[in-house]
Amino acid sequence: MSTVLETPKGKGEATRERILEIAEAAVLAKGFGATSIEEVIAEAGLTKSGFFYHFKDKNALAREMVRRYVATNDRLFDEIFGRGQQLSDDPLQAFLISLKLLAETMADLPNGHPGCLIASICYQERLFDREIRDLTAQSVRDWNARFRTILDGIAAVHPPREPVDLDDVADMLSCIVDGAIIMSKTLNDPGRLERQVMLFRSLVKLMFAPN
Repeated sequence: MSTVLETPKGKGEATRERILEIAEAAVLAKGFGATSIEEVIAEAGLTKSGFFYHFKDKNALAREMVRRYVATNDRLFDEIFGRGQQLSDDPLQAFLISLKLLAETMADLPNGHPGCLIASICYQERLFDREIRDLTAQSVRDWNARFRTILDGIAAVHPPREPVDLDDVADMLSCIVDGAIIMSKTLNDPGRLERQVMLFRSLVKLMFAPN
């Protein structure tokens, strides 16, 4: 996978990014309710005024965490699925290549996937304001729409062997990834995420294989 060259961040932007990084790790480890602003401030080596310069309250921090998480995933999907399209003109083969790249990316995480911020927010949705809940819902809809567009392109060239709802198939990838993250963490088996993505790949291959 290619390396993206990033413009060096200014001090303020770097501090903001550091706060978001610390907060996300804490939320994924123990939940939003158990993560305090004080511990984020201490970990980041800031004063309270320094923190509140960037985020007016905890919900503002959560909103930016969601935006950052979604943007990071969008960039990952753009790179992985774009790479698949570069390697094959056939939409099915391009998607199969992309799923293999996605599985390899998951396997390369040294300690397994840290968790899904969207899922963490859903489990504790009463702690968040409507804007954050709407952001998380829209991110899921956008990811499902992304995969549905890919599946539509495949079905136009390779009609499914059996009648299937492509919306449900598109949803399945997110369900598999989030479910595999939970299972891999619960059973202390990081490899389960890679295997589940590859199983979905096999299912897609069979679903659109010529009769």
